[in-house]
Amino acid sequence: MSAETTSDYARQDVFDPVSNPELFSGVRSRRIFAFFIDLIVITLFTFGAGIVVFFLGVFTLGLGFLLYGILPTAVALLYVAFTLGGPQASTLGMRAMGLEMRLWYGAKPYPLLAAVHVILFWFSVSLLTPLVLLVSLFSDRKRLLHDLVLGTVVINSASHQGYVRGQA
Repeated sequence: MSAETTSDYARQDVFDPVSNPELFSGVRSRRIFAFFIDLIVITLFTFGAGIVVFFLGVFTLGLGFLLYGILPTAVALLYVAFTLGGPQASTLGMRAMGLEMRLWYGAKPYPLLAAVHVILFWFSVSLLTPLVLLVSLFSDRKRLLHDLVLGTVVINSASHQGYVRGQA
């Protein structure tokens, strides 16, 4: 897209659930399945990183074993930062479920925002219990509490791509 098209695209309210309901069709349920897929992927990456840390611990005479304390958190943060904050604006689970994340004005999230997004998610769920997820039932764009705070929205990838192609 050219700068002029991007600027026009950003000014429009393309994420309006009334004028574009197809962007939000089934987002809530697919987001739940994407979470579980990502949980499995993060677990596998953590297991692989655990093997690397084991050998690092052996070579450093036990000093590397200290990394086990932060390993799951570090793997999850890196995974989300580089997938959700990457060029496709979605984690592997979100891609499998046909979802992507955008900022409220249409831009893709960047790695720091993606990391803050996952930190706010875990913080809100830990502090406010999973009942905080009920916010999506009352949000017109099916956004969760951390989405509202950060100004992000999760949409259907295929519907969004069709809309962008129609604009070009």
